Amino acid sequence: MAERAKILIVDDEPLNIDYLEQELEDLGYQTTSAKNGEEALTKVTSAAPDLILLDVMMPGMDGFTVCRRLKEDVETQFIPVVMMTALGAQDDRLRGIEAGADDFLTKPVNPRELQARIQTAVKRKQAVDHKVEELRWITDHFAKFVPEAVKRLVLANPQTPDLALHERDVSVLFVDISGYSHLSEQLPANRLNRLVERYFSAFLDHVQEAGGDINETAGDGFMAIFPDVDHRIHAQHAIETALALLTTTAALNQASGEPPLSIHMGINSGVALVGSVRFEGLRSTRWTFTAGGPVTNLAARLAEAATANQILAGQETVQRLGDRYRFEQLGRAHLKNLTVTSEIYRVLSPD
Repeated sequence: MAERAKILIVDDEPLNIDYLEQELEDLGYQTTSAKNGEEALTKVTSAAPDLILLDVMMPGMDGFTVCRRLKEDVETQFIPVVMMTALGAQDDRLRGIEAGADDFLTKPVNPRELQARIQTAVKRKQAVDHKVEELRWITDHFAKFVPEAVKRLVLANPQTPDLALHERDVSVLFVDISGYSHLSEQLPANRLNRLVERYFSAFLDHVQEAGGDINETAGDGFMAIFPDVDHRIHAQHAIETALALLTTTAALNQASGEPPLSIHMGINSGVALVGSVRFEGLRSTRWTFTAGGPVTNLAARLAEAATANQILAGQETVQRLGDRYRFEQLGRAHLKNLTVTSEIYRVLSPD
């Protein structure tokens, strides 16, 4: 059942309020009332009505002032205001139009005219609310496709945001699902997609809480970038996030009722080319926030070399953290597509 529209009646005459309340409630509307302009503005702020019936002549703040204030406020400007004027008060109507009134009723109010004007104004308000909600949903939906780091750059300088690539010291974390191909053979595509979405949504919360940004997601993994002025801090954030993802995965495995997932990760720190990249096609534009170069390549190869539930870290990350975490030195190894050997460390769970 649809919620009844709420109407605020603003009039300094109690008899007028009683009459309008009875008429409107008989028509199926909720009503509330205010005896003067100040009270009306307070009530609108605390609980916005769907329509305001506003008397012109009141002591203190008159109806024109109330209407003007409502229409000047972005939070209340779309609430319909129907002003009640005396018979033949043409000047009041002109002043009401200037104040932004949406419609007028002549006092004494005719019940049929009251019903017709209220119905029209409420329907118009509901149509506007529906369109605003639709636009808000669209805006929120498409905002998901713009990385948080790009949003911050735009908000910092809306006119000329610094979206270029710059050399920055960061830590990069690659996360991949272990045995994804096998899982895709076990589960229908829609179940697998829902399962991965549930895990990745939880992972996203951990990344963002640690100040990181997810660059891109594929079906079985993603890359996260952790910047910070203090080079040790972003390395710490990357390690703590990786450990939190292992814990989260174990908890979700117990609750999901689906085949358990395992993840493997690679972390590396250092100077990378960091910033936003825009891919512009004929029909659409796609933004990503990325980090490129040898630091990123090594993090990706470490993730590939890791086994299920394993976190591998590069030497630079480990050196920055000192003895804050437990590592197992695995020695030097040739990693895929890298020309030189790399020192590899396994991140151990804390005691």
